[in-house]
Amino acid sequence: MAWFTLKSAGIQTDRSEQNEVPEGYWVKCPTCDTITSQKDLAENALVCPKCGHHFQMPGLGYLDLLFGEGGYTRHDTGLHSVDSLDFTDRKPYGERIKAAEAATGLNDAAVSGTGELGGHPLSVAAMDFTFVGGSMGSVVGEIVARAIRRAAEEERACLVVSQSGGARMMEGALSLMQMAKTSANLAVLAEKKLPFVSLLTHPTTGGVTASFAMLGDLNLAEPGALIGFAGPRVIRETIGRDLPKGFQTAEFLLERGFVDRIVPRTELKATLSHVLGLLMGPAEGPVAEPAHAEATATNGTA
Repeated sequence: MAWFTLKSAGIQTDRSEQNEVPEGYWVKCPTCDTITSQKDLAENALVCPKCGHHFQMPGLGYLDLLFGEGGYTRHDTGLHSVDSLDFTDRKPYGERIKAAEAATGLNDAAVSGTGELGGHPLSVAAMDFTFVGGSMGSVVGEIVARAIRRAAEEERACLVVSQSGGARMMEGALSLMQMAKTSANLAVLAEKKLPFVSLLTHPTTGGVTASFAMLGDLNLAEPGALIGFAGPRVIRETIGRDLPKGFQTAEFLLERGFVDRIVPRTELKATLSHVLGLLMGPAEGPVAEPAHAEATATNGTA
């Protein structure tokens, strides 16, 4: 009624002078419907402050979370996928890659960096679901493999954060080869008795689950993460029966021994620092790291 009263009285408002909230400023939690500002959500590591729902975190977000913004050395930024098979589905693979690079600012669906956590040197590879569904092609496999090799050569612990829809079908067998390559490099890391921690986030599926994601000395998972090889729908249609409640969630896998511990993202840094202290012994002191320097010596094209 107030609006009609203002209109009948000849009162007008200038919308250009209103202090309007920018579009997308508020985020609604898909689990509890709580509405939170993007700023508050970011300050809480993209975790709903009411129910603990974990929104997807970009790969660089994990590096910032663990090392502090600018507290790590970035690696492998010059690797780019090539369309070796001249693959086309709804659009040519080459065009799909260029579009993903433009939309995300990444060179592929994984980022890598080295830094120090709790006084312990750490090499990290973190996948990013926003880049072609976090699918693992030759570049993702190479970034993960290099992060593992870097850990072995520099006597660091290694952490891989998985977030993937599986193998990248547009690269065919080249994608499947990454499963063997990353697993072989982990064997070298194990021979040197350096710890490998795998963090499974939502979702971790397909060839990523079937290779390095489940090979950790310690397999951690974020709450509510979907973890499995084939998706629930595919399995249901294959076996022709309903699946158990909560099937393939992190909690379901924890009960059956496939995951060692579920770690809320807000506790990840402290948990990893404690774990590295147990596996690597007391920290001897800080390791100097350039502030978010770009390491280009190992970059190339895969």
